[in-house]
Amino acid sequence: MSRRLLLAVAVAALACVAWMQAQAQTPARPLAHRFEKLADGVYAALPNGTVNVVSNSLVIVNDNDVVVVDAHATPAAARALLDDIRTLTPKPISYLIDTHYHWDHAHGNQAFLPVGAQIVGHEYVRQMLLTNTLESRSYRSFVDPVPAQTENIRRQLAAETDPAKKAAIERRLSVQVAYADALKEITPTPPTMTYETRMSMFRGSREIRLLFLGRGHTGGDTVVYLPKEKILATGDLVVGSLPFMYMGDGFVNEWPDTMEKILQIDFDTIVPGHGDPFTDKDRIRKYQSYLRDLWKQAGDLKRQGLSSEDAAKKIDLTSHKGDFPNLTGPGVDPRAMLRIYDVMEGRLTPR
Repeated sequence: MSRRLLLAVAVAALACVAWMQAQAQTPARPLAHRFEKLADGVYAALPNGTVNVVSNSLVIVNDNDVVVVDAHATPAAARALLDDIRTLTPKPISYLIDTHYHWDHAHGNQAFLPVGAQIVGHEYVRQMLLTNTLESRSYRSFVDPVPAQTENIRRQLAAETDPAKKAAIERRLSVQVAYADALKEITPTPPTMTYETRMSMFRGSREIRLLFLGRGHTGGDTVVYLPKEKILATGDLVVGSLPFMYMGDGFVNEWPDTMEKILQIDFDTIVPGHGDPFTDKDRIRKYQSYLRDLWKQAGDLKRQGLSSEDAAKKIDLTSHKGDFPNLTGPGVDPRAMLRIYDVMEGRLTPR
């Protein structure tokens, strides 16, 4: 055995020993994620409700390193992910892949730099994260209500007398306060490596493909494909249910066509940006139908002279209730309709 190989074996052994010692010495704590094993070394990291983690990640443990897909909404949530990954493996985290630039998936990026990870994403993601995304219309629509939401939870806590319900509200308040504090730490951090249409990473015996299939949820969505395992991580191009399908920076007219390209990939399991992994490809077809109907109705209402705000109230997609039971009546998110009108009028840059 060569001296170099002996040294490598020794270093790996010491890392494993250190990891096992840390595992033994670290007190039990609730994980911020539940890990769903999808294949050997491949885990969906799903929110566990203990910190303000609202989106999914994918953890890919390779022969010699770890690749992570998506970094969550804050550096604090990203650090919780990094800590939780250590319950799976001591291997170093070499790469973080951004599926898109939105805060709930990419504002944890900065936490990956101290562990030595390179950040990889579509060139559009880098472009957007180099702008002042903290003042974007979409981001402000999510974070500006946080103080009022926090005060509302405080009022609920003060009015509650049932001990069990009070304890649940206290947990919600703790998460909300921690989230408000974590927002102050964010420094949008762009990818250090970019690609345009396709990129392959070979990590030991595993191939990881990054694919840009077209615009949809944003102008630069990446799907991450593991061809051997037939697993696809889509970010928010595909989500678990309609309330998660934020359209405020989307291209609703192009989104169904991009989804059609997803359907052409040979995959068995999808890890969506939000919600549990699934295998039913018909769910994507249902989303396509919903989006096409939304775009058509929006165009009809715009031609009638309705404002985006009035159109948002009038849109009626309840014909899709059989596919999406949470559709209780007419109306869509006004932010979605404002964006649709922007796209129809040629204002394509997020604002």
